[in-house]
Amino acid sequence: MSDLVILESPSKAKTVQKYLGNKYHVVACAGHIRDLPKSKLGVDVDNDFTPVYENKKDKAALIKELKGYVKKSGTVYLATDPDREGEAISWHLAAVLGLDGTKPIRITFSEITKSGVKVGMENPRSLDTDLINAQQARRILDRIVGYKLSPFLWKKVRRGLSAGRVQSVAVKLIVDRENEIKAFIPKEYWSIDGKAVTDGNKKAFPIKLSEIDGKKAELSCKKEADDILHYLEDKEFTVDNIKKSTRKKQPSPPFTTSTLQQEANHRLSFNSRRTMKTAQELYEGVEIEGQGAVGLITYMRTDSLRISDEAKAAAAAHIKECYGEEYLPEKPRVYKTKNNAQDAHEAIRPSTIDLTPQKLKSSLSSDQYKLYKLIWERFIASQMANAQLNTVAVSVKAGNCTFKANGYTVKFDGFTKLYTEASENEEDTGGALPRLTEGEVLTIEEINGNQHFTQPPPRYNEASLIKALEENGIGRPSTYAPTISTILDRHYVEFEQKQLKPTPLGETITVLLEDHFQHIVDVKFTAKMESDLDKIEEGKEEWVDVLKEFYADFAKTLTQAEKDLDGKRVKVPDEPTDIACEQCGKPMVIKIGPYGKFLGCSGFPECKNTKRIVNETGGFCPKCGGRMLAKKSKKGKPFFGCENYKECNYMTWDTPIPQVCPKCGKSLFKKPGKKGKIYCAAEGCGYERESDEENA
Repeated sequence: MSDLVILESPSKAKTVQKYLGNKYHVVACAGHIRDLPKSKLGVDVDNDFTPVYENKKDKAALIKELKGYVKKSGTVYLATDPDREGEAISWHLAAVLGLDGTKPIRITFSEITKSGVKVGMENPRSLDTDLINAQQARRILDRIVGYKLSPFLWKKVRRGLSAGRVQSVAVKLIVDRENEIKAFIPKEYWSIDGKAVTDGNKKAFPIKLSEIDGKKAELSCKKEADDILHYLEDKEFTVDNIKKSTRKKQPSPPFTTSTLQQEANHRLSFNSRRTMKTAQELYEGVEIEGQGAVGLITYMRTDSLRISDEAKAAAAAHIKECYGEEYLPEKPRVYKTKNNAQDAHEAIRPSTIDLTPQKLKSSLSSDQYKLYKLIWERFIASQMANAQLNTVAVSVKAGNCTFKANGYTVKFDGFTKLYTEASENEEDTGGALPRLTEGEVLTIEEINGNQHFTQPPPRYNEASLIKALEENGIGRPSTYAPTISTILDRHYVEFEQKQLKPTPLGETITVLLEDHFQHIVDVKFTAKMESDLDKIEEGKEEWVDVLKEFYADFAKTLTQAEKDLDGKRVKVPDEPTDIACEQCGKPMVIKIGPYGKFLGCSGFPECKNTKRIVNETGGFCPKCGGRMLAKKSKKGKPFFGCENYKECNYMTWDTPIPQVCPKCGKSLFKKPGKKGKIYCAAEGCGYERESDEENA
């Protein structure tokens, strides 16, 4: 009789089965098999928030199958993911399958490797009640907010809306940033910039006005800039001071969930959902040529920066062999995890250092390779020596004006030989300066006044929003991706040039919640709730007490809001357009319905004309000649389809481009990626060519 191991994921089960062999039977439960009911609150708020759990209907056959396995097996082990959610899934499994959670039946794998699985199997434990209670508290808290607040929004705004602790705060951050941008008043300022050369080196280097009479140069208009330029016309530019130093540059720590999502967004243009999906695949196991299924990274939901001694030693050995001993720091690096982080897991790192990205390239999908390479390089670099820069800061005097010139050269590349962090603003500017001596007179090739305006804060993109949520203590590593997906799916925010912009619906909901449910969208209050959940996990708070404290105020607020808005509805402003209604001539406006944006007549309800919003691509259908339109699938994936979709079913994932085939004159299409081929889709044509830079 073999022992039974139950995990969440079928792919992970396949990998673990390979390591455990025939003595164990490994199966997957595919997530939660029991949860709160969909059709009702499912929480007795008057009786210590007792939850009513139900077996999920779509898991009925699986539950029957699992019960059959349990009857035929020896010891049953629960090996779901090593976090709150995973612990709760194991708890529900134990309840449904009749297992005793006080016995050592719970095992966890921080990495799906032979050694990781061996360590997990050798250290079974009982179910962790504190972890379970923390998850229960979060689930019940979110259920209360969702099931009590969403119907309120349906009555006061429209059906199909939702509110949530984390999602509503995320939308508020985006709305607040948009309000800052709208309220921002640009302020004019001027700079004086020049290019100088020496007698011995005719290559010009930049200088910039820094001080006037020993005070910071602040020029607010063109006249002030012109006055300085006129003053400088007969002045000699002399090197006044040269300051040389060596600056050390430390590597970034290995990835946490948050920093992985941010860097993958900056460097790979992955959204958070794509990053986490790919990371999950790398953790659970990928078929590697000659090795079978192998888990390639440690658990990817973590905010810890801890690294095992074994991993540090393996990284050091690799660095010494591939780069030389000088690329090792004097002692292994230790990164300090922030105070409120859960330190149960390590940072995200490769499970086996010797499995370099290049070795695995042929076995990985494009996304898997890109993300694994990012994780592998970031981790190895985190264990390498500092980079050292020789920096030079030069002061140049011209009368009572002081100009600055800065430059650097790389003394030792250190970790930057392998990895440099993506950044929206480059940290190091300039390059090497020519050899200069104090008292040397410079020749000025050109000097100009340049007008500038102060800029408003930028809109959030996915990376900066995740960073803001983390810095404010909103949500946890596992919540960032689903939170962003939810607020996009609900049409509270939308992308505009890869930046997150609130829709009129998102702004309306935020104002309504701010006016009547201030705690729900208050950043500090939401952060305190996250802290309370962490205390439950640590055994420092009782989960029922935390819920009671929250609900007492929430129930009062909800009752008051119902009174304040009795008989009233809140109107979501429509977006105007310059498109005229064909039926009445009034301008059409953009509205948001349950399925997204559409055009409606501003004369509603007298005129009920509506139209789809058409996104033309400039290309034409190779079958019928109709316009090719940009569309989205039910899951939000972009594709392209013919405008005559009822008569013509042509669709493609490839992008139509506004160029015609030189052979047949039909529209050309481009395969995904910068180097994707350009081809003609017309039947029997066969024309194709390599992508050129213009269309890449």
